[in-house]
Amino acid sequence: MKKKNYYIVIVLVAIIILAGGYYFLSKNKSSEVTTVTEEGYTSVNTENLEKNIPPAQTLALSDSEREDLLYMREEEKLARDVYIKLYEKWNVPIFNNISNSEQTHTDSINFLIARYGLNDPFVNEIGKFTNMELQALYDSLMEKGNKSLEDALVVGATVEEVDIIDLKEAISNTDKADIKTVYENLMKGSRNHLRSFVSNMKSRGYSYTPQYLSQEEFNEIVNSQIERGNN
Repeated sequence: MKKKNYYIVIVLVAIIILAGGYYFLSKNKSSEVTTVTEEGYTSVNTENLEKNIPPAQTLALSDSEREDLLYMREEEKLARDVYIKLYEKWNVPIFNNISNSEQTHTDSINFLIARYGLNDPFVNEIGKFTNMELQALYDSLMEKGNKSLEDALVVGATVEEVDIIDLKEAISNTDKADIKTVYENLMKGSRNHLRSFVSNMKSRGYSYTPQYLSQEEFNEIVNSQIERGNN
């Protein structure tokens, strides 16, 4: 009789352990899904750009405005292409989510390129660019990102840092409300993406040190909430 009770106790303990493990995994899985819903969030609304972007007051662009638009068109494509390839390599959702956001970013720049009658430098092939500086950058980022998942996530955060810095400079080079509106919303999206990459790294036990932003600005971004809505 005692022996029978002993087996019953063992069975009950096993059930409790399995149930606890299932709860733990379910909770973690649920948490991961919740996190993923924030990854790749972009504040750029491309459904009706004509409505959401102020009308052009003049179609005359300065040399720096023209150069910035053409460069940013391909820089946003670079981010998209890098994340597409890193998703293929590592199959981690953050790369797929943010690559979709980067598509909306480059589309927004293309709207302005069309509005101002510029020749679009966009090459409709992943990993190919008109700007040779961006081509070299893409190649070096992919070389690093293919080494390990940690390196790939570092590449993602680095891309967003560079994007933020370049967008700041582009904003300072223009006085046109429509161009500023697009750039400011792209920068908001880049800050969201940086938050997502850093959070993803932290959840995996990786640390990240800013490569281009000051530590103060980096901390201010990653310690603040996801930004929502158009400017």
